[in-house]
Amino acid sequence: MSSDDDEHVLDESGRFHATDAPVDLSGYKWEDWLALVFFWLLALDVFYQFFTRYVLSDSAAWTEEIARYLLIVVTFIGASLAVRRNTHIHVEFIYRYVPAAVGRVLSTFVDLVRIGFFGYASWLSLELMPKMQVLKMTVIDLPMSYVYGLVAFGFLMCTLRSIEVAVRHWRQGWSVLERPGEAETG
Repeated sequence: MSSDDDEHVLDESGRFHATDAPVDLSGYKWEDWLALVFFWLLALDVFYQFFTRYVLSDSAAWTEEIARYLLIVVTFIGASLAVRRNTHIHVEFIYRYVPAAVGRVLSTFVDLVRIGFFGYASWLSLELMPKMQVLKMTVIDLPMSYVYGLVAFGFLMCTLRSIEVAVRHWRQGWSVLERPGEAETG
């Protein structure tokens, strides 16, 4: 087959033939898979809630609370994915109008503030965890410190990933703020 034939999905007899590109999972890290596990636990919980409420007409009381906690966990672990990929919302407008050296300083400042913010949020979460040990969940008799522990874990991952991103920016000499056309992956 020539390269011209590769573009067509119908063979000589008119049958459909298509080949899928190989699946590359190398861009995903372990916390991606952890977030996916919590997401599917959330999906199963919500499905069970829907099933018991609308099919059985006898709603399971615990599902709404657990769904709320699972959504919190997915959010904070998922935040570390966005930090690693450097895809959190950012404003790149000002970088178009300042000299490159000023843009570099601003970008480094943003990296340092991000590390500081997530580091402080990690510390606050870790400080709050023991205090939440005595507070129990409403429907399930488990301490709220479990939820806060996973939030602290998400913040710690955000802090570590922020440091990785800052080091990557320092080594390559630019960030996506300075060059918005060049996407970063991590």
